Amino acid sequence: MDNASGVTDLTGKMLIAMPGMGDPRFEHSVVYMCAHSDEGAMGLIVNKPSGDVTMAGLLEQLSITPGPGLDRLKVHFGGPVEMGRGFVLHSPDYLSGLTTLKVDERFHMTGTLDVLETIARGEGPAQWMAMLGYAGWGPGQLEGELAQNGWLVCDASPELVFGTADAAKWEAALNSLGIPAHLLSAEGGTA
Repeated sequence: MDNASGVTDLTGKMLIAMPGMGDPRFEHSVVYMCAHSDEGAMGLIVNKPSGDVTMAGLLEQLSITPGPGLDRLKVHFGGPVEMGRGFVLHSPDYLSGLTTLKVDERFHMTGTLDVLETIARGEGPAQWMAMLGYAGWGPGQLEGELAQNGWLVCDASPELVFGTADAAKWEAALNSLGIPAHLLSAEGGTA
């Protein structure tokens, strides 16, 4: 679907970082696109767990009592913008009383504390990922990166986002396009 300026709307799609894109924060990243319009784009990196932030630790910092099993779950690095801000990408079986962005029929995103409170009580969405920060692009910025072959685009699926190990998501996303990861090179070529 195209937006008003004729640019293909990537909302609900996945971006796959190409080797050699030049920004180490996005190396081997898979980004779920939550919004894309003439005004810019916003996405969440779904395959980079935080090195040291657990879900239980985050909840305790927010004065929310964590439920069982949350101490082993990592919070993800959602992107380099507003890293103190949290988001939960989740299945559509949860709607916040405050604000939930319905990205499409398979994915919703909530950025308010109530989703964390319900997760802590074991009453949250069936599938979810918690992130700190997000990936953001100004008007035309993402289109420029796409034109420079910085990203590939594939369809998103709950299986890829929620059901695939983080370390395997980049290769799985490429495989969904029929591209073996070992064939990609960070070097540009000329014919």
